[in-house]
Amino acid sequence: MNMTQNFDTIPNGPGAAAILAAGFGCFLVGLFALIGDAFPVVSKFFTFYKPTGALSGVTTSAIIIWLVGWYILSRAWHDKNVEMKWVNIFAFSFLLLSLLLTFPPFTELLQGK
Repeated sequence: MNMTQNFDTIPNGPGAAAILAAGFGCFLVGLFALIGDAFPVVSKFFTFYKPTGALSGVTTSAIIIWLVGWYILSRAWHDKNVEMKWVNIFAFSFLLLSLLLTFPPFTELLQGK
């Protein structure tokens, strides 16, 4: 009995979707945190739980959009082979942007404080 598997036939689309969606989800946390901090109306919108403040809505909204985006990408790429170079470039770009958007000196610079 030969138990070898040909890995050339397994598409990388679902894995690529997870990587790209994770990077985008991180970016959303940073973006939502920035706009929640910059605009009182948005901060009030993002306040789902008063003791936590806007952070409760920032993280909850980012997680929901991340999961929806991951689902859409995984369905679109479920049987495809995707160029991982570009997926990784975009995912790490999103991650870098998220780090900048959660770094207080940078966000204060963007807000003009």
